[in-house]
Amino acid sequence: MSGIDVDKIAQEAINAIADKIKNLNTLNIIVAGKTGVGKSTLINSVFKEHLADTGMGKPVTTHMRKITKKGVPLAIYDTRGFELGKEVQAEVKKEVMETINKGLATQDINKAIHCIWYCINTASNRIEPEEVEWLRELSMDNQITQVPIVVVLTQSFSKKKAQEMRQTLLNENLDIIQVIHVLAEDYEIEGLGIAKSYGLDILIKVMGEALPDELVDTLQHVQIACLEEKKRRAQAAVATAAVAAAGEGAAPIPFSDCALLIPTQVGMIASITVIFGFDVNKSVITALLSSSIGAGGATILGKTVVTNIIKFIPGAGTVVGGAISAGTAGVITAALGEAYIGIMELVFKGDMSIDDLGTKKGKDAMSALFKNQLKIKK
Repeated sequence: MSGIDVDKIAQEAINAIADKIKNLNTLNIIVAGKTGVGKSTLINSVFKEHLADTGMGKPVTTHMRKITKKGVPLAIYDTRGFELGKEVQAEVKKEVMETINKGLATQDINKAIHCIWYCINTASNRIEPEEVEWLRELSMDNQITQVPIVVVLTQSFSKKKAQEMRQTLLNENLDIIQVIHVLAEDYEIEGLGIAKSYGLDILIKVMGEALPDELVDTLQHVQIACLEEKKRRAQAAVATAAVAAAGEGAAPIPFSDCALLIPTQVGMIASITVIFGFDVNKSVITALLSSSIGAGGATILGKTVVTNIIKFIPGAGTVVGGAISAGTAGVITAALGEAYIGIMELVFKGDMSIDDLGTKKGKDAMSALFKNQLKIKK
């Protein structure tokens, strides 16, 4: 049997990644709160590309600017002027509701507002009555539109104080989905050491639960704060692909027809890449494919490959009659996906760079992860 062109498959994967990114819906978030509460630090710590760097964004209302970056399916609507008194706060609330209603009127998910973060600085040691009143009035105005509101207690150096402020807000019985205290980045406290960042993962989990499913891939693509949620979403993509591969192999698949499974695996690799949000090039995908099949093969599911890797699958026995079973097709697909997630996790944690993936170090890591996954899949 002639081998399937790995270079061609890698290009198909790159094309699939580009298509999936292009088709991601835009996530739109309003971030409100007084100047100096740490909104920019919060945004830059949660989302990639340092969206909230000074000077970015264009005015869309008197007290609101829209922050976007080309190629990133995310828009942050940053409000200003809360510290200027009740009159300006009322104007801001009006602008927030007008922006929400304007987006809903388009009936376009890419233009709707999907969540509101209201930020309060925990280090201030108190919640101003006017802020509680502003949230209460916004909640009432939002009863029909029902945009999820999350209160974020920023700069929460003292978890005890943050918890007290959180409870104070919860006791107000506001129509908000959650109050979350965070420390967006590590902070050195003189004489006491470094206070480690925390809470951003909880914010991402709450967002994932509050958003419609059509926006969850976008959230995972743009967020850099929670590995667990990226993995959970990626593993769902792997499970879907494994079931599809097993279905495609419901009848034993002749080796000559194994290429039928490749689009499923290409789609899976593309989905995982998009969820993790890394800029992966063709050489990385080529290294992924070649390392997962070993030096003896040149296809994902060709005869050489299956003969080489079948021995790693418990209970698979031997290749019979020149065909692979549905179970084997599913196992190979799942192992490939889980191994790729493992590689993405190493990159996320900083244990490996994207550039490393095309080197011997990266290939060896991928090969080891793939073989290990084949052994543990039943």
